[in-house]
Amino acid sequence: MDYLLKNARTVLTMNDGDDELSGVDILLSGGTIQKIGINLETQGEVIDVSGAVVTPGLVNTHHHLYQTLTRAVPGGQNALLFGWLQTLYPIWSRFGPDEMRVSAMVGLAELALSGCTMSSDHLYLYPNGARLEDTIDGARAVGLRFHPTRGAMSIGESDGGLPPDALVEREADILEDCIRVIDAFHDSSEGSLLRVGVAPCSPFSVSRDLMRDAATLARDKGVMLHTHLAENDEDIAYSQAQFGCRPGQYAEELGWVGDDVWHAHCVKLDGDEIDLFAHTRTGVAHCPCSNCRLGSGIAPVRAMRDAGVKVGLGVDGSASNDQGNLMDEARQAMLLQRVALGADQMSAREALRIATRGGAEVLGRYDCGQIAVGKRADIAIWDVTGLDSAGSWDPAALVLVGPRRVRDLFVEGRQVVRDGHMTTVDLPRVIEDQNRLAARLMG
Repeated sequence: MDYLLKNARTVLTMNDGDDELSGVDILLSGGTIQKIGINLETQGEVIDVSGAVVTPGLVNTHHHLYQTLTRAVPGGQNALLFGWLQTLYPIWSRFGPDEMRVSAMVGLAELALSGCTMSSDHLYLYPNGARLEDTIDGARAVGLRFHPTRGAMSIGESDGGLPPDALVEREADILEDCIRVIDAFHDSSEGSLLRVGVAPCSPFSVSRDLMRDAATLARDKGVMLHTHLAENDEDIAYSQAQFGCRPGQYAEELGWVGDDVWHAHCVKLDGDEIDLFAHTRTGVAHCPCSNCRLGSGIAPVRAMRDAGVKVGLGVDGSASNDQGNLMDEARQAMLLQRVALGADQMSAREALRIATRGGAEVLGRYDCGQIAVGKRADIAIWDVTGLDSAGSWDPAALVLVGPRRVRDLFVEGRQVVRDGHMTTVDLPRVIEDQNRLAARLMG
């Protein structure tokens, strides 16, 4: 079906000129933005957006969707990263296919209601028969554009690693399954709703050989690479003790830099590593709420952006956030740069650009992330007539003040959220399933 978004109060295009339009119509047809103009017509459905700000859909560049089943676990609420992981690993080891599928649906629905149209996911453990397609099934039901990554852990506690041995896999099996899921599910075409990546969990949970082999495999298959890097001081100390170098140098030595790579967190990158990422076009998934929650620090996003590093936002796993709202993430990103460097160091519009076009570029989706003719019809519509925008002199400054839930959401021209409600899934039923699985894990 075609949709005509009629008489927008403000359109934040995020195009090359950062144009902001008023009183225009946007025609969505065939999965793309067909026209932008005045007095457009359609045989499809007309949607009044005269009281709304229209933006590109927000993009989530880092998540662990399965963790929506383990939010606010008491033993991990006040722990640093490594202790937090050691608290949760035994719980995650009891997951199976149902837990992966339902938790993905919950996490993606939560993102959709916060204006997100495209999300990556980093699934790096596969207990009790779980497979990557469990999350893919969940994403197809919700209707978001999905970039799942086949993560992995191969170094368990008995070999000096952090995860319990029951959650690690043989490296030959990991590589074989990467090939399987890429061949079965990856779609490289323009407008693709599903692209698979390769994502060993972190330098402290896989071997040097697996990092190198994963990079070779991904480039042979033409898919992207993702991992955690330089998340906190413990991460830096581990890298220097085990590898004799900083994380950025380790990544470079193993082929983990380039336009086809993005790293999560990067809180502790130094100036040389920022320059490395800039000239190699390596992307960063900035996860400000998770970094605050785990006390990891403030990522040098201002320095990254000024150097030309591609930066997007990530809500990270729901167990380390403990929610998945991308508009809140954009606000937190802005506030952290201001508290670290000054109130003039990041504007509300720059934070929103990072949350939209910035994230799309990090994921290699140059067909998304902006409102322009020919780009994919991924659109978020924000009602600015309500209480949360009352008194605002600049309703388009959504990151500063405005709704935290989207009114309407379109993915590839399909309406996924209408009047604040999911159109694709029976959300109360999904929540019921999630709570049933969570109760079983607690019991």
